[in-house]
Amino acid sequence: MTWIKPSFLWLMERSHWGLKSGQEMILAIRITRQGWEDALSHAVLTSYDPQVYRHFDAWTAQFEKALVHVQWDPERTLRGKSLPVYSIQVGLSRHIIEKYVNEWIIGIQDLTTFVRKIYGLLQQGQEAKAKRFLLKERVYPLNQALARHIGIK
Repeated sequence: MTWIKPSFLWLMERSHWGLKSGQEMILAIRITRQGWEDALSHAVLTSYDPQVYRHFDAWTAQFEKALVHVQWDPERTLRGKSLPVYSIQVGLSRHIIEKYVNEWIIGIQDLTTFVRKIYGLLQQGQEAKAKRFLLKERVYPLNQALARHIGIK
């Protein structure tokens, strides 16, 4: 699986601000709206949710064949503390990666230096200043059917 992690602060906590081995480079990858919604339309939740799937066996069968997995993880603060709201993580299987790479990606930006700057400010105790550098994140507007499909209530 290749994972798309739209939450900047979740990714910073997970990668320890790009300092974890093998995660030293932070890239912002822009994809088309059509590609994003295509991925979500093929998604199966990583955990059984009776409000999304009628039967556990049906979810299991779908999960095993899924092109895309979706999981919801706690959003994070600037210092990595869990929040009571969740951000989406989207896992693309090897069967859909080619489409992601060749059709959906419209831009790649290296944010490594930017991330190091914010992390440096945090290390210096300048949290308010670091917060001003954060990118604006917005709730993505989804139609109701697609929202229900990925477990948004």
